Amino acid sequence: MDEWRSQELPVTISKDAATGIAGLDDVLGGGFDRARSFLLEGSPGTGKTTIAMQFLMTGAAAGERCLYVTLSETEDELRASATSHGWDLSGIEVYELIPPENLFDEDQQQSLLYSSDLELGETTRRVFEVFERVQPDRVVLDSLSEIRLLAQSSLRYRRQILALKHYFAKSNATVLMLDDLTTDVNDKTVHSVAHGVIRLEELAPEYGAERRRVRVVKYRGRRFRGGFHDATIETGGVCVYPRLISAEHRREFDRYLMTTDSPEFNALLGGGIERGSSVLVLGPAGTGKSSIALTFVQTAVARGERAAMFVFDEEVGLLIQRARSFGIDLQGMLDSGALILEQVDAAELSPGEFSSRVRRCVEEHGARTVVIDSLNGYQAAMPGEQALVLHLHEVLQYLNRQGATTFLTVAQHGLVGDMKTPVDVTYLADTVILLRYFEALGRVRRAISIVKKRTGPHENTIREYRISSDGITLGEPLTKFQGVLRGVPVLHGNGDLLDGEHA
Repeated sequence: MDEWRSQELPVTISKDAATGIAGLDDVLGGGFDRARSFLLEGSPGTGKTTIAMQFLMTGAAAGERCLYVTLSETEDELRASATSHGWDLSGIEVYELIPPENLFDEDQQQSLLYSSDLELGETTRRVFEVFERVQPDRVVLDSLSEIRLLAQSSLRYRRQILALKHYFAKSNATVLMLDDLTTDVNDKTVHSVAHGVIRLEELAPEYGAERRRVRVVKYRGRRFRGGFHDATIETGGVCVYPRLISAEHRREFDRYLMTTDSPEFNALLGGGIERGSSVLVLGPAGTGKSSIALTFVQTAVARGERAAMFVFDEEVGLLIQRARSFGIDLQGMLDSGALILEQVDAAELSPGEFSSRVRRCVEEHGARTVVIDSLNGYQAAMPGEQALVLHLHEVLQYLNRQGATTFLTVAQHGLVGDMKTPVDVTYLADTVILLRYFEALGRVRRAISIVKKRTGPHENTIREYRISSDGITLGEPLTKFQGVLRGVPVLHGNGDLLDGEHA
């Protein structure tokens, strides 16, 4: 620490005290106002201590004096926690505030020295002493639960917090007070005293890893990003994923038509798919939804663009092997850097983290074609149907406004007849491609049609298609059949099928 102090470099202190967590700074509108006191509350295990250490390390890296006052953890525990993240707390003064030694003496247990009045006064005095010695720019007080227990009443507790707040404010220190909510979850005493309140929560789903989230309860005089924001604790610190607001992300781009290698498919689509639109590929299992999406990935890469594919349901190695069987070399695209292929575990990944991955692919890697395969797996990562629709709406709007074309697959329940969709999102998509099985001449065949296209005209026909080593092949419109979408068509006249047979 002496070596760190002896450098005596000029210090330029920014307007806001950044937390060192990019996502949290974004939510807070830049960070913490200086010379103000903030409350970071949450049950044990939500990441309060980790955020506090990141806050102080960011200040120390900028040449600020930093103080960590711990009443609940020992200094060894604190440094061990920092080591687990690969951090060095040099440049941070850690002060372990423990009860006076004679409080553990049984002969002194009933003396006046053990009264809550003297303990609270002694605790406050020692905090002021270390503050005067260090003269910090940033302070963490961990945790308020210990002070609340010593105060014993809400009035004394409030007065004590006010005294600490005014004392720190006179020295222009930015203070982060931690509260683990172990004594009284409903006690809002500090909420009115603190300049800002950030709450951390941990949710335990019935299956899968725990989910953490952050919410700014209040922030005086500052516009912040409201609502809940997903968060994770990883080796290296806490990551916060700000809630995606598509209206904040716009860019100019040319809305040209993108075509495939199949003239029949292009004709069915009314010429192609418009850049910056969303496409929903709908159909029962096995109809070739992923294969349809892969054809657009292939043509995008052939045009010299980059693509990204998020796979929820299928193992990536199997997908690469299967794509190769009908002439699409995903491995070659990966090796050249033209394709980003990510396996998504819905039980482990939060919706906010998924949005962050999508944004990174678009903004950092320049992906202009994005495939989400499939909505069924995506739904498993969401807490409810309404949340899924709202979240998907923001993701699709964001991608559209960035000029990225999105392909989303949905597996319907059933094989023929009345299909059931897990969540109806057809109104969100600009184009809806419907895939169906139908039976003709004792064989199960596949049919494709376009049931919606916002951006222009399209064929209203139904075509048979086949997936083979040559890719996807479409036949002529099935004009002589009635009831193809129901699965059991009725022939009126002479209908030609892909294999040349006449029904």
